[in-house]
Amino acid sequence: MDPFGRYSDQNIWQALELSHLKSFVKGLAAGLEHEVSEGGDNLSVGQRQLVCLARALLRKTKILILDEATAAVDLETDDLIQATIRKEFADSTVITIAHRLNTIMDSTRVMVLDQGQIKEFNSPANLLQDKQSVFYSMAKDAGLV
Repeated sequence: MDPFGRYSDQNIWQALELSHLKSFVKGLAAGLEHEVSEGGDNLSVGQRQLVCLARALLRKTKILILDEATAAVDLETDDLIQATIRKEFADSTVITIAHRLNTIMDSTRVMVLDQGQIKEFNSPANLLQDKQSVFYSMAKDAGLV
């Protein structure tokens, strides 16, 4: 989490709590001193994703790029993480690459791509008003409309 020792344990625990890793880390024999192996091989894919989120929370990053950031977690955990992202990164620019549409429904803008080409770019609300839009079709298939 903090290889250069820049943050207090209190700050690290807060980031772990917000990223829903606190109980996992508390259960580790070494706690905050747990060594993550090369490539995070001693963590699950979901835990690796949450560690990345915790590090972004710890650093209070102003630009956050999420590429399927919650793909390896269950839907309930995804909802909790999305709530954390909305609250803790409210003053940041968040760029999200997602296939789970529920993770981007409250975004300011959505860009729909098809074979590398921009098909639509607007707010989710505006795209959902157009029943001919690609986004509307995807939302309908996902059961969101």
